[in-house]
Amino acid sequence: MITVTLGTSPFPFDRVILWLDHLLKTGIIDEPMFVQYGASNVAALRSNPLVESVAMLNFDILMDKVKQSRLTISHAGQGSTRTLIKRGAAFVLLPRLATYGEHIDNHQLTFAQTVAQWGVTYCISLAELEQVVTHVPLPLSESTLEGPQLVDHLCKVYPR
Repeated sequence: MITVTLGTSPFPFDRVILWLDHLLKTGIIDEPMFVQYGASNVAALRSNPLVESVAMLNFDILMDKVKQSRLTISHAGQGSTRTLIKRGAAFVLLPRLATYGEHIDNHQLTFAQTVAQWGVTYCISLAELEQVVTHVPLPLSESTLEGPQLVDHLCKVYPR
């Protein structure tokens, strides 16, 4: 199973929905997929029998889905990233991009690029996501984002 969590942002993340539709139609994804889609338009996925989708759900239910999954595809929120690492999930981040109206700025891309140096995988293209779906990254150690190194870096990137 693959779990997808696009967060609770009021901005749609339709680019990812279209990517998932393509991966399903081409058989790259041929297993059940659970999609928490927030404000995104999931019309392209609704008729696929492999897909279960909900706009929002209880955190514990989402974590149960993550636990059952071989891969979690997540928006690049800092809280979500930390939670996925702590839960021992195999995951990939998809940063929301301002160019597509997915957020007000590119802070998720900046975050994803920053944590990539500690082994966190992220994608900004369909081709990259296809590679991750077929070659799932290993879960990261819970200590991956701990310590002053990340805090110091984020303070430089996001000054007060």
